[in-house]
Amino acid sequence: MKFFLISLGCPKNLTNSEEFSARLLAHGHQLVFTPQEADTVIINTCGFISSAVKEGTEEIRHALELKRQGVIKRVAVTGCMVDRYREQMAKDFPEADTVFSIAAQDHVEDLIGQDGLFLESLANALYIPEYKMTLTATHTAYLKIADGCNYRCAYCTIPFIRGAYRSKPMEQIVQEARLLTQNGVKEISLIAQDTTSYGIDLYKKPSLTDLLKKLLKIRGLGRLRIMYAYPNLVTQELADLMAGEEQIFHYLDIPLQHIADPVLKNMNRQCDGKKIKDTLDMLKKTVPDISLRTNFIVGFPQETQKDFNELKKFVREYEFDNMGVFEYFREKGTPAYEMKQIPAAVKHQRARELEETQSRVIDKINKRLVGAEMEVIADGADFGRTYKDAPDIDGKVTFTKPVPPGCIFYGRVVAAQGYEREIEPLKIIKK
Repeated sequence: MKFFLISLGCPKNLTNSEEFSARLLAHGHQLVFTPQEADTVIINTCGFISSAVKEGTEEIRHALELKRQGVIKRVAVTGCMVDRYREQMAKDFPEADTVFSIAAQDHVEDLIGQDGLFLESLANALYIPEYKMTLTATHTAYLKIADGCNYRCAYCTIPFIRGAYRSKPMEQIVQEARLLTQNGVKEISLIAQDTTSYGIDLYKKPSLTDLLKKLLKIRGLGRLRIMYAYPNLVTQELADLMAGEEQIFHYLDIPLQHIADPVLKNMNRQCDGKKIKDTLDMLKKTVPDISLRTNFIVGFPQETQKDFNELKKFVREYEFDNMGVFEYFREKGTPAYEMKQIPAAVKHQRARELEETQSRVIDKINKRLVGAEMEVIADGADFGRTYKDAPDIDGKVTFTKPVPPGCIFYGRVVAAQGYEREIEPLKIIKK
């Protein structure tokens, strides 16, 4: 079989695509890069919010049209849309040849070529791969350490799509990281719905620092990046390890969603504003050059102007290097769906105001950046990212002279305006 893959949604979904594509390749199938070369199109969907469902629906319809035209023979659909809407998918897309759940991706080599809907119970099978493939640039990769979520944030559909929190065993993660390193990957970004809960199911306690210590022993390891940390589980132990190990980028993605206690309570977040600030203060004290990225939701049901003003003040004071601003999406099946909603115009206005607030923060950060020296990873000969920037999520920088693509080097910031920065390469650390 020759298959063309369409992977939608977040990096966590991308890792699923990588894993089941590797299984297909191991069983003799071939990955191609245009639908015209393929006999089968596989679509790994996202179902987190309405806009993602719309995108997935459009991709499925387009693939089915290619099938009707005779360009391809089969259409297979998997991912979050399947797990969220289940039987509805089979009704909406009867021409799809195979529709299978996220859990069934573990047996994708047996499913492609069969007809029908495959929905299996979520399980955490121990699978030690013989090799690991990536769908990103050859020098950088995402490595999923867990799936699912035990939190019940009032706005989130993930728990009933992905199920309860399930950690990969450490030996599996270490083996995958070792294979990535052997294949030339120099930057591994650890991801999960919540990386800081890692191990709570397998080892009866959060064990992210234990995992990091094992990963640091891998010969030839480049750099590790930690994504999706939950604020109430970011510990002093984790901060100390980051501060003491140069192989862990001084970067932490820590989605906070809000800072005002009434909103955090309505969101059913597991920490209050004081805990968030205490955590950030601890991180900045322990790792002075730490780069923090976060996300905020504006216009959540019952968010008052006072709550929003508190959020703007918080953003000004804590100066996040990278920040995502999202207007609240009302999703069926979540507790927040039944709450009193805020008008769309108010949500739009608050999003613009918060983005403008962050823009002024970036201007202040840029003044301090010019002349600073820092680690940089080259995505190409003349562009890349500083340690402050995660792949495919944060910003990019340009170089004053070319360097070997994929290398890690020290560079000096010579210009900075908005999210556009220019770096002068100084010394290559790792080719």
